[in-house]
Amino acid sequence: MSHQAVFLHCGQVCIAGSRTFVQEEIYDDFVKKSVARAKRRTVGDPFDKTIEGGPQIDQDGLDKVIEMIESGKKEGAKLECGGKRIGDKGYFVESTVFSDVTDDMRIAKEEIFGPVQQIIKFKTLEEVRNRANNTTYGLAAAVFTKDIDKAFSIANTVQAGTVWVNTYFVGSSLTPFGGYKTSGVGRENGMEGLMEYLEIKTVIVKIPEKNS
Repeated sequence: MSHQAVFLHCGQVCIAGSRTFVQEEIYDDFVKKSVARAKRRTVGDPFDKTIEGGPQIDQDGLDKVIEMIESGKKEGAKLECGGKRIGDKGYFVESTVFSDVTDDMRIAKEEIFGPVQQIIKFKTLEEVRNRANNTTYGLAAAVFTKDIDKAFSIANTVQAGTVWVNTYFVGSSLTPFGGYKTSGVGRENGMEGLMEYLEIKTVIVKIPEKNS
């Protein structure tokens, strides 16, 4: 699920889950499985049904992704796989995974908009809650756990317009969608979305006092 959250549409999704916080007890195993899955991901002609990932939108998009990958390497993140352009035609990028990512790195702070996953280690719920909120963005988040109390604890305190529990990319026309902080203004979908098209008016009428 964390793989699809960031690699869908080559990471060119406003709600892409590019920061993946993983508890330290399972961190190493999670990284290994994430790398193995990324290496299996097929990238190429998007009209081929056997292909999972297509190109970036244009040259600027490609250049931005490659530049962000290089910044991650320079700042000390461990490049586990990928990291390069595929071929010299089109705007294809290898599925890329970084580990040992810290919160102060550009790849953890800025929107990459490409197939690049950052796997970040944490110890406690309170720690990860604060670190997750340490961003200028707040469009979407997710929590994966078997403990429903922990799930709601995170969902209620993470500053994001949508929080999924044990799933991702799920919604409907009835569920309001929008973000916190710099991730947009207002909401679309649901009753909240309709309110964006309305103006509220207050009418106050003085009623003559009735003599009885």
